Amino acid sequence: MTDAFDLNLRHLRLLVAIDESGSVSAVARAASISQPALTQALGGLERAFGATLFHRSAAGVVATTDGQRIIARVRRALNHLARACRNLGKVPTGVPLESYLTMAHVRGLTALAESGGFTRAAEAVGISPPSLHRAVRDIERVAGASLVERKGRGVELTRSGERLARRFLIALTELAAAMEEARHVGGRLAIGAMALSRSLLLPATLANLLESTPDVEVDVIEGSYLELVELLRSGRIDLLIGALRDRPAADLLQERLFDDNLTIIGRAEHPLAGTVAGFEQLAAYPWIVSRRASSLLDRWQKMFDRSGKARPKAPIQCGSVALIRGVLARSDFLTLLSTAQVSAEIDAGTLVRIESEVPDTPRTIGVISRRDWFPTKLQSEFVACLRQTALRQVA
Repeated sequence: MTDAFDLNLRHLRLLVAIDESGSVSAVARAASISQPALTQALGGLERAFGATLFHRSAAGVVATTDGQRIIARVRRALNHLARACRNLGKVPTGVPLESYLTMAHVRGLTALAESGGFTRAAEAVGISPPSLHRAVRDIERVAGASLVERKGRGVELTRSGERLARRFLIALTELAAAMEEARHVGGRLAIGAMALSRSLLLPATLANLLESTPDVEVDVIEGSYLELVELLRSGRIDLLIGALRDRPAADLLQERLFDDNLTIIGRAEHPLAGTVAGFEQLAAYPWIVSRRASSLLDRWQKMFDRSGKARPKAPIQCGSVALIRGVLARSDFLTLLSTAQVSAEIDAGTLVRIESEVPDTPRTIGVISRRDWFPTKLQSEFVACLRQTALRQVA
């Protein structure tokens, strides 16, 4: 099956030019290529996308319905590449870097960004290490910027290299979406799932979506906000579900789905069960807390800091609710969680909410996307299903 790496960037630029001018012959003259060669290139793109891109007539060409969607995606991909190149600054050769780029350049730098070494990157994309090395060094030569630096026995991208690779990845995501939408069936979702979404919201949403759209492929990546947000920014995941940030970054868009309360949870036989515990009593027991730099950890810390009391010992930092449930059921550890995350254990009587003088901590659960995200039909259907599921859960 054709994928985004099989596309020719020069042909894609010509495709956009044809759409803007409405004339194959005019674009051929402007690009200094023969009309038959351009027609052949256009036919190759139509075969790659699996769709007729233009209606042809004596008056010129007009994009088909499929063509309009595909060209819109292609234009977005090329814009991402252009923005990435412009961020490098002035190109010494005087030739815009984006017009010089080939898919080999894009493939080489993105593979290096994901693999962290020329040999591993070359193996990942099926080319020789010298070929990959030439592709990356070629971009550096034209751009006049260092994109790779050696670190010990491996290599890392420079800050310029990281920014360029991120835009390259988003451009590839747009091209993959164009190819997916042209098929009109199936599709793929890549979803970042933080802790609460994994317990009820996401499973129910996927069950509902796959019932009506069974040929969908779903890749769920679990992790903390810090782990997932960079995957979101690079286009490797489509959206992120979980607790929203109080001060989101300017490049991200947040949508509220429902409000949730964090409360103190312990085992049913915990010494504090059935009492109303004070801060001193809560601090007398060990805690399991979320991993560093997480919203949940921040809320746990503020819960004690605002009271003027010392924080309890927290020997376990963990993002796995399954592990947290297991430790709580076998010890006198306490934790701060949503009751929705341990609803089965509460119903079974193994875990309970520990009543205390500490008020429940509210947080907002929602979906996070890139501000410039342009969802596919499938992605829009998923978000709509997510909203409906959230409404049913809070009803």
